[in-house]
Amino acid sequence: MHVLILGGTTEARVLAGLLAPGTRVTSSLAGRVAAPRLPAGEVRIGGFGGVEGLAAWVREHAVDAVIDATHPFAERISFHAARAAASAHVPLLALRRPGWVPGDGDDWRDVASLEEAARALDGLGDRVFLTTGRMGLAAFADRPEWFLVRSVDAPDAPMPARTEVLLDRGPFTLEGERRLIARHDLGVLVTKDSGGAATAPKLTAAREAGIPVVVVRRPPVPAGVETAATPEEAAAWADAR
Repeated sequence: MHVLILGGTTEARVLAGLLAPGTRVTSSLAGRVAAPRLPAGEVRIGGFGGVEGLAAWVREHAVDAVIDATHPFAERISFHAARAAASAHVPLLALRRPGWVPGDGDDWRDVASLEEAARALDGLGDRVFLTTGRMGLAAFADRPEWFLVRSVDAPDAPMPARTEVLLDRGPFTLEGERRLIARHDLGVLVTKDSGGAATAPKLTAAREAGIPVVVVRRPPVPAGVETAATPEEAAAWADAR
């Protein structure tokens, strides 16, 4: 059996390890991170050339099942995967870690996009902790606030005029996030609802510091695509094919 896993997320790597002992596994990484953590099994890096290219690759390499374990905000590839799997007549599963849920004491603003997140900053604070990744900073380019931008690789221009870039990769600790907020006197956090535990400590640290959080909600999984919440559930799905 040949399983194609789309994505370089933590869940994708765990899933590849669960499947690799008895299954041919190919993990496809987008290539946007300079030094990705590689999973078990075979690895390919780069795009497929759209829906038709992905469908052709699936047929050519005799893929029996596709698991979309991309980042929850990788909307384009998820929709490409849905259409390509249907075209190639192979089953598709979307592996999506559960989203974050606000708790007692949280001050969250739920928004639909980075552009809406930028507008939501009005009156919230002058020093912003921006953790939405290195892409899409153009949405904040005209904002007057000071930004601490944290990302794995150097962000793309344009970006806010008053910006300090912190290159770092999770998982992050609660104590580390507390120190970061205090050291930079941060007054507001902007993040995407990526879910998972690796970057969640920033939310606890923000609650403890009493600062508001602007949360960009994730796009939906394509209609009709089955989902799993954990690598173990996804592995069981693949084993049942």
